Amino acid sequence: MLDTKKEQERAELHRSIWNIANDLRGSVDGWDFKQYVLGIMFYRYMSEYIANYVNNIQHEAGDTSFNYADLSDEESVTQKEYLVERNGFFIKPSELFCNILKNADKDDNLNVTLDTIFNNIESSAIGTASESDFKGLFDDMDVNSNKLGGTVAERNKRLVKLLNGIAEMKLGNYQDNTIDAFGDAYEFLMGMYASNAGKSGGEFFTPQEVSELLTKITLVGKTEVNKVYDPACGSGSLLLKFAKILGKENVRNGFYGQEINISTYNLCRINMFLHDIEFDKFDIAHGDTLTDPSDIHWDNEPFEAIVSNPPYSIKWEGDDNPLLINDPRFSPAGVLAPKSKADMAFIMHSLSWLASNGTAAIVCFPGIMYRGGAEQKIRKYLIENNFVDCVIQLPDNLFYGTSIATCIMVLKKNKTDNSTLFIDATKQCQKVTNNNKLTEENIDNILKYFTDRADIDYVSKLVPNSEIAEQEYNLSVSTYVEQEDTREVIDIVELNKEIAKIVERENILRIEIDKIISEIELH
Repeated sequence: MLDTKKEQERAELHRSIWNIANDLRGSVDGWDFKQYVLGIMFYRYMSEYIANYVNNIQHEAGDTSFNYADLSDEESVTQKEYLVERNGFFIKPSELFCNILKNADKDDNLNVTLDTIFNNIESSAIGTASESDFKGLFDDMDVNSNKLGGTVAERNKRLVKLLNGIAEMKLGNYQDNTIDAFGDAYEFLMGMYASNAGKSGGEFFTPQEVSELLTKITLVGKTEVNKVYDPACGSGSLLLKFAKILGKENVRNGFYGQEINISTYNLCRINMFLHDIEFDKFDIAHGDTLTDPSDIHWDNEPFEAIVSNPPYSIKWEGDDNPLLINDPRFSPAGVLAPKSKADMAFIMHSLSWLASNGTAAIVCFPGIMYRGGAEQKIRKYLIENNFVDCVIQLPDNLFYGTSIATCIMVLKKNKTDNSTLFIDATKQCQKVTNNNKLTEENIDNILKYFTDRADIDYVSKLVPNSEIAEQEYNLSVSTYVEQEDTREVIDIVELNKEIAKIVERENILRIEIDKIISEIELH
């Protein structure tokens, strides 16, 4: 069953976003609207974070009436260096969300006010250890854009509605919520504007329940990990599941990711701050992971936990780039993923950066499990070196943007058996509107199949790698786990008896009819 409290919190958040959308309907394009909502949410969060931080210090020192929002800017500046060192940024009291909100509807220059504040927040980190984390964070929040309105007055009117709408959201503390409020807002916005998804450069948001499953797979038997990594991190929802499930302090050396889309890269950094991940505990890079992996990440690998939902079957340079076949991430397989389908390149990249005691759980397009050519050769390399721990077939309609039933490939370098587990989890879901959803019970069931590594009719099978070789390295779950025949079982003997009775009755009826006809003809 779905968690009732979670669904109530989620519904309340969705209503808040929907109300803002109704206020701005027709005036702001859906995809741009998403950036404005998340940007203002971030501004509110940062304001509340720094105010609470200072207030707690003063309250613990005995001044229980202290309120940072009431302080003068001149008084606050004396603490700027300390606050930037501790939190990575600084906001003057007059520029806090709550203070701007009070007079927003009377500020004829609200767009200028907000633009100045956003620049000040970014500038406060210049020359410090957090500079790279804050640089360009508000680039997608252009409060002077014609997208908000043709005149300054129109733009400011809509900015007031945005500020009021975000102020009404019950976001609370991240750890106190049963939902990830920011992540859920992002997911809901993705769903609202799914038809515009092409504008985002091919984002595929990973539903929170799938993120939870991937995270828990990599954490089996562990209460802490050294580092977590996502080579195609999007808005960071997968990485942040580790903070939610383990507690951020149990990801000892931080959160790492890379994202090619500049807007989503900015959202990911915002997401880290919104989840109270300190600036020195994450490193999110911008760029193409396959052809230009982050130097910082290269120096920091290997990673104990890797989770990812890379874009499905995108084009990449492949063998057009003569350097890639000698890249230590790809060269062990002796062949590169096809230029038109980079899926296996993400698999090889993740495997290369995986720690010897680590686990990688990667969402895959099903075609890579059975296609021939270079992909088959890479599968052969993976199986012959015993790197594939498990393949899980998921239900269809789990993801925004595709109805395809995707898979999860689990990679390990320290397996104790020379076999691969196949799990058919296509029935592990609950239908919610037009989509399927994994419930807590579904996730627990899949994890039990994964940890038990047992043969269960129609559900799971542990297959020796030699048998997979005989199947030409086909890794499709349906090749090894028999589908249950749900058709009605027919007893042929009983059916024949019934047919015989019907035939006998027909013969009796024919005789009776013939008698009646004969009597009629005699008269």
